[in-house]
Amino acid sequence: MADTQTVETKPDKQPKSVRVVLLALMITMMLAMLDNMIVGTAMPTIVGELGGLEHLSWVVTAYTLATAAATPIWGKLGDMYGRKATFMTSIVIFLIGSALSGMAQNMGELIGFRAVQGLGAGGLMVGVMAIIGDLIPPRERGKYQGMMAGVMALAMIGGPLVGGTITDNWGWRWSFYINLPLGVFALGLISVVLHLPKKRSKAGIDYLGVALLTVGITSIVLVTTWGGSQYAWTSARIMELIGIGVAALIGFVFWQTKAREPVVPLHIFRNRNFTLMSIIGFITGFVMFGATLFLPLYQQSVQGASATNSGLLLLPMLGAMLVTSMVAGRVTTNTGKYKVFPVVGSTLMIIGLYLLSTMDTGTSRFMSGVFMAVVGLGMGCLMQITMLVAQNSVEMRDMGVASSSTTLFRTLGSSFGVAIMGALFNNRVQDVMSSRAGALGSKITEKSAQLDAKSLEKLPAVAREAYQHAVSAGTHTAFLLGSIVAVGALIAAVFVKEVALRGAGPAAPKPGEGEAASAPVVEAV
Repeated sequence: MADTQTVETKPDKQPKSVRVVLLALMITMMLAMLDNMIVGTAMPTIVGELGGLEHLSWVVTAYTLATAAATPIWGKLGDMYGRKATFMTSIVIFLIGSALSGMAQNMGELIGFRAVQGLGAGGLMVGVMAIIGDLIPPRERGKYQGMMAGVMALAMIGGPLVGGTITDNWGWRWSFYINLPLGVFALGLISVVLHLPKKRSKAGIDYLGVALLTVGITSIVLVTTWGGSQYAWTSARIMELIGIGVAALIGFVFWQTKAREPVVPLHIFRNRNFTLMSIIGFITGFVMFGATLFLPLYQQSVQGASATNSGLLLLPMLGAMLVTSMVAGRVTTNTGKYKVFPVVGSTLMIIGLYLLSTMDTGTSRFMSGVFMAVVGLGMGCLMQITMLVAQNSVEMRDMGVASSSTTLFRTLGSSFGVAIMGALFNNRVQDVMSSRAGALGSKITEKSAQLDAKSLEKLPAVAREAYQHAVSAGTHTAFLLGSIVAVGALIAAVFVKEVALRGAGPAAPKPGEGEAASAPVVEAV
């Protein structure tokens, strides 16, 4: 069969070609991660020119919905029809969406074009992870973790800075156009240097499964996006979405047991490690995106930091994450051992989040930096190890589905994290403002519990002090919840079974032992 065919490797050429392929993959990964951060910085300018402030949230929501819904589909298409062609198609769709978004003339067009961009984005991260899974055996993959963590850190730190610079000097449309030269360059490299075994499956696409999964994911993301903000959690609209989402996902799971070529083969969840890594990935997404949302807010509102350099405020966490990820990758490559990292990472994440929850109006920037570094050390142990172990737990024919499922769980975790931690934060801020500043406090935060720097400066001294205490109390509640949720990751990590990574020599698992079969060797020149 085409998907299990072994192709001779050319040892003298592979290292150089793999490095070139990785360069293209890292550029693509950067595109996927930078986009929302650059666009987020440009949003006030976009609204000022296009209008439609009431539809502002949909610029982000449309992109997020399309990305989440498309993620598992891209993974399955890669498994069925070949990784390279599918990945390049997703890049092209992303670039088309970027170009159209830059040309949008009103908010409605921008929302629609952002959805197109999101459809392509769903295949970017999945394609990167699946191709790395094809090219590099898990035992060797650890050494590249630092590279991927570095791209992530660079995107989070540089995104707001790049977005602000582009918007101020070139205009907001270049926040989208900047994707084009980078994407075309990555596309050219991949076209020339990446060669994987060609696949062609005669099985058709599971359209019913795709539809049920899309409806289920869309409902979940809308619940987490709208709940507590545009609609009360107990409102009829939210209850309807929850009902639709639950029904669609139950129907999806049932249909996957009957479909000839299921979108998400349920047999991959029979592997204990894969299921546990999906849980840990969900919780990591929950915690990480909550932290990146509330930490800059705390430092700007309570500690008086500048909003211009908001990305730099996360440097202690991201720097620690980068260093730990590199160390974890090296140790995994040299020893083949990895269970210690999910256990230690989860423990550090719990401790770090608890420390963040103790911050108040008197906490210094140095101490908050130390607390962030502890969280970063924990996340560095988890970010890439979850994908590595998940990919090692499935057969090569399911590599794309494994990559997309792990990515999807992390995406859904981030949606839940931002929504639930955000709801708790907002409620706590409202309560403290009411108790400390009375009717004035309630009026100040009735529209939004998150004030920008200009609004904060205009407040009377009493109200400003009340707001600082309110934000401090809100972040305490949000991070305390994150610490409690992170306990679930530690429990899952304890039950991880340390199975030898493919490419580890005689100790590697053999086909039929309940773990993944050995990886096919591919030519990468």
